[in-house]
Amino acid sequence: MKSVPKSQWTSFCNQVTDALTGLRAEIEVASLDLGDQVQAKSLPILGITYDHKSDVFEIALEGLDHLIRRPESLMVMDSPTGVTSMLVVDWDAVRHVIRFKEPLMLPAPEGD
Repeated sequence: MKSVPKSQWTSFCNQVTDALTGLRAEIEVASLDLGDQVQAKSLPILGITYDHKSDVFEIALEGLDHLIRRPESLMVMDSPTGVTSMLVVDWDAVRHVIRFKEPLMLPAPEGD
């Protein structure tokens, strides 16, 4: 995993959003108080943004808008094909893990 400096979060999110169009995401939130909680499973990605004025990460998925207030760090896991996951840790040490997946391609239904 590599760390992304806070000064680059906005431009990083813009680049990642373009690259993730058509993919799906899973969001898991983990903290000592909550344990591990899955917030989203295999939802289409609409976009990822960071607003430095309000200090909020937004992961927009179809049917879910996941907000991370006062993020402290951003770590990214990538592969030769691109970003595979992100880890955002907020001010309260809550870990938000976003995993990116290809949509499941099912075979076309057979005709009668």
